[in-house]
Amino acid sequence: MTGNTRSTARNGFRKHSLALALAGLTTAFAASATQAATWDVTITNLTNGNHFTPLLVTAHDHDTHLFQVGMPAALPIEHMAECGHLDPLLATPEVGAIDADTIANPATGLLAPGASTTAMLVTTETHLSVVAMVLPTNDAFLGLESQHIPNEAGTYTYYVNAYDAGTEANDEVLMTAGACSYTDSGMMPGAPGMDAGTNGTGVATADSNAMIHVHRGVLGDQDTAGGNSDLDSTIHRWQNPVAKITVTVTP
Repeated sequence: MTGNTRSTARNGFRKHSLALALAGLTTAFAASATQAATWDVTITNLTNGNHFTPLLVTAHDHDTHLFQVGMPAALPIEHMAECGHLDPLLATPEVGAIDADTIANPATGLLAPGASTTAMLVTTETHLSVVAMVLPTNDAFLGLESQHIPNEAGTYTYYVNAYDAGTEANDEVLMTAGACSYTDSGMMPGAPGMDAGTNGTGVATADSNAMIHVHRGVLGDQDTAGGNSDLDSTIHRWQNPVAKITVTVTP
């Protein structure tokens, strides 16, 4: 065999070996990309006197968005933000039915101030969203929106703001007409601790920003029989963030 022939053979062997190695890497990558991981998602209520309505915890791909800041709230988000009603979201293509990628109401009811709850997802997806209404408010909701979750084992912590859905005036008057007109929801913007006032005249008559935006919190007052707000400012006033979400990943 001549020198040129041996060189050609060696080059061909190297190329063949490289092709096999790349094919093996591709196969391994594809297998790892589709391997399910366990996400233990713990949500903690950081507020002093506010409750969270039943939470929706869902895993999805990077192109999926339950909501987007600066955009109008879709009707399922409006239902959730004003009433704590999850069924419309569960009926959307973005979420779908409850399964290994989606947990609804892990706390089995309201999540009280300072309390935590955990939802376990077994998923091949890459992003996480969590939403729930903040009570008592008109249309505030906590929102972790399409957060990328690393696939490496570990614990990852996110501090979550509350957003204003922009669908209802923040009048801070409990049980206002039409505040929760979805007859099957059973959720009204009341105070679960029975610690709110009555006869408020209203803080605002309209929301000047009809897009989803960071909520400015509630004003409240200390007049339990009147004033602008039915909310007690010493109990219900809050600032962001309102929740801590910890995700423990186990591949």
